[in-house]
Amino acid sequence: MSAVVPSLGYKIAVLVFVENSRGEQLLLLRNKAPNRGSWSPLGGKLETSIGESPFECAVREAREEAGLELEVSDLHLFAMIAERAYEGQSHWLLFLFRSRRPHEEVPPEIAEGRFAFFSRPAIDGLAIPETDRRILWPLYDEHRNGFVALRAECDPTGPIVCTIEESLAAPSGGAQPPSNS
Repeated sequence: MSAVVPSLGYKIAVLVFVENSRGEQLLLLRNKAPNRGSWSPLGGKLETSIGESPFECAVREAREEAGLELEVSDLHLFAMIAERAYEGQSHWLLFLFRSRRPHEEVPPEIAEGRFAFFSRPAIDGLAIPETDRRILWPLYDEHRNGFVALRAECDPTGPIVCTIEESLAAPSGGAQPPSNS
């Protein structure tokens, strides 16, 4: 554990990774903070006042942002990340989901930004948050069909330090990449 932890509020959010049948990722170029001007997966904060679960939040955010009608059963939770002192502003608890259902259409632009599909190699060349580049996308690459719990120390005055707290391989016959069926 780090020596000094800032007294910051905790935010709880989800990210939803949606692919098309070609394996390209649906990303949103965000117009609002956090991550304004950066490409990121669908997502948003849990409505904690109503007791919303991370799965319910993922379904709601996919519908609100991209018009996707997903069910809880369409989602695979592949990561949980606890980010301490992200950008020195707050602590975040993130739940990362992968949609088992492919989506082919680019959703229309919304107030939060515009959408596009990108191949996984193309994402590395996009404007994405540094924590996404260093943590999120490598986690996706390695654990999208399994599960990982990670703690990230994001003190803005030092390097990001990550600790894997649990890692499970994909079960045989378990969560598989999206298919057209």
